[in-house]
Amino acid sequence: MKSRMIFGLGIVMLAGVIWMLFLKEGGEPVLNAPPSKPGIVAFGDSLTRGVGAEDGRGYPEQLSEMLGREVVNLGLSGETTKGALARLSQVLDYDPGVVLITLGGNDLKNGVPKEEAFHNLRRIVTRFQESGAMVVVGAIEVPFYSKGYPKGYRTLAQETGAALVPNVYDGVLGTPSLMSDTIHPNAKGYAIMAQHFYGVLSPLLQP
Repeated sequence: MKSRMIFGLGIVMLAGVIWMLFLKEGGEPVLNAPPSKPGIVAFGDSLTRGVGAEDGRGYPEQLSEMLGREVVNLGLSGETTKGALARLSQVLDYDPGVVLITLGGNDLKNGVPKEEAFHNLRRIVTRFQESGAMVVVGAIEVPFYSKGYPKGYRTLAQETGAALVPNVYDGVLGTPSLMSDTIHPNAKGYAIMAQHFYGVLSPLLQP
């Protein structure tokens, strides 16, 4: 009897170790996944608005085509994390099941301390999660000018249970044929950005 208890305890401990390793390797459970409500809203700055592309060719619209579902674009050019906090009700009015967030780039450009930017982002993410929405955060990484922001996005996702697109600019930034200027993609660049979101979001929509 005693040996069985010891064996059982060992199995439990081993399962715990495996689970912790799983979490550390990026397998954190995503809060509110799969979403219980159908609506999808993209919330953010000019990268969400689609600045640099023709009307209707930003990443939310192209993601909508990939998913076969409407993605409401609530991007605002020049938006900061502080400004976004004042617009939360605009998003919540849609009662979304999924909120896609691209914020932080203007904070970085304006010299906002990382701690302040991610404090605001945490408030934004948790407010949407409290409403029942699953949140996907699109991280922004600018080579040689990131100031710790990439790590901030990873920590935010791990601690809140948000899903993470590690770098929305991956394969886009710095490629002239995919950019309309030094910051904003063109329609082809936004297509790649949409694919990044699709790769993270699509599996989470399934029960």
